[in-house]
Amino acid sequence: MFRAIVLSAVVAGIIGGIVATAAQSLRVTPLIREAETFEAAARRSPDEGAVSGHNDDHGQHGESAWTPGGTTETIAATAGANTLAGVGFALLLTAAMALHRRAGWYVGFLWGFGGFASFTLAPAAGLPPELPGMATADLFDRQVWWIGTAVATAIGLGLIFLVRRLAWAALGAVIILAPHLIGAPRAAGPAAGLPNELIVEFGVASLATNLLFWSVLGIAAGILYQKLHATD
Repeated sequence: MFRAIVLSAVVAGIIGGIVATAAQSLRVTPLIREAETFEAAARRSPDEGAVSGHNDDHGQHGESAWTPGGTTETIAATAGANTLAGVGFALLLTAAMALHRRAGWYVGFLWGFGGFASFTLAPAAGLPPELPGMATADLFDRQVWWIGTAVATAIGLGLIFLVRRLAWAALGAVIILAPHLIGAPRAAGPAAGLPNELIVEFGVASLATNLLFWSVLGIAAGILYQKLHATD
């Protein structure tokens, strides 16, 4: 079983990472590049930059911070990060399927959608995907809220769909809503000259890409685990 879990996760993570990278390169990355032009223009304008309230987390690292030097390096770095994340998330999905002794493409898709809801959709309701130049709240506060929301959503979905008792389902719903009732950290100011259409388009593209990533990850993990476990 351990061999099936690990091999399934590694292969599914590679597949999911490749698919996510391709989708990001086609739609998400061009939007980021477009936003960077607005950010650069805002930085050249002292008046606009003074009131933007933009918290540039990357800029705190100074000139020594490494950034990809071109398109090839950018794609390679993105693919590596997506693959590592995919393997890690796929390990969670295959372990969950192993514990519940159910696998296959449909079961994998359901677990993948649960991962999307927990790690992307629910946090995005309070902290939408961020473009360069967008004003942001304190990084630590955002990380704490994001982690708390992801964990709360995963626990809540588990109580609703796995326990299947009304009282536990109600408790799960309360746990899911709790981070949103508390509220996500708020930015200090507006985006640095970014059009609202660009922000909305980026948010939709990011969510769609993540949904594709989690769907492919879950389906691949479900199919692979089912086949490998049957041969052990």
